[in-house]
Amino acid sequence: MAEKGRVARYQADRTNQKFYFCRLACKQAGETTDKQLYQAYCETAIFHLQGALWALLQELAHFYNLDTTQPTIDYIEAELAKKTLISPEIQRIRKSLDMGVLAHIQKAYQRCQYAPAPDSKALESSQQDLIVNVVTLSNQWLPDEQSIREWRRQFMSLVDEMRGGMVEY
Repeated sequence: MAEKGRVARYQADRTNQKFYFCRLACKQAGETTDKQLYQAYCETAIFHLQGALWALLQELAHFYNLDTTQPTIDYIEAELAKKTLISPEIQRIRKSLDMGVLAHIQKAYQRCQYAPAPDSKALESSQQDLIVNVVTLSNQWLPDEQSIREWRRQFMSLVDEMRGGMVEY
């Protein structure tokens, strides 16, 4: 019962929903043999993991009674500093963004947004089948759905640990 109250009070349901959507996209990726659909499902899963981070920041803003609909790490830190508070959750998020699971998610999200430059040597060697070549080269950077599933698991563990340590103040 305590978890249901927490979900409603801090809007944790959106974070949980994004993790669920990621799981569905990974499942679909694992079930398709079409390379373009596979890429689409993997990118969708990555988008939902990024969305889970944004939802988590909103959840933290609600927990700390901050008035915002689109919180950022910097915003939360600045607002808490005004109240002479420090968020251990934000510190953990920053650490993970520097060298943890969130760093992997952020890098993959950025690669989904801005395609890496194609290898010019590979383009020169096989210009006969340009469509196949573009699809093959465009997703070489893409993590497979198993990696994304592992990121989801690690991120969920991080969120569960943080939620377990969040105490009413």
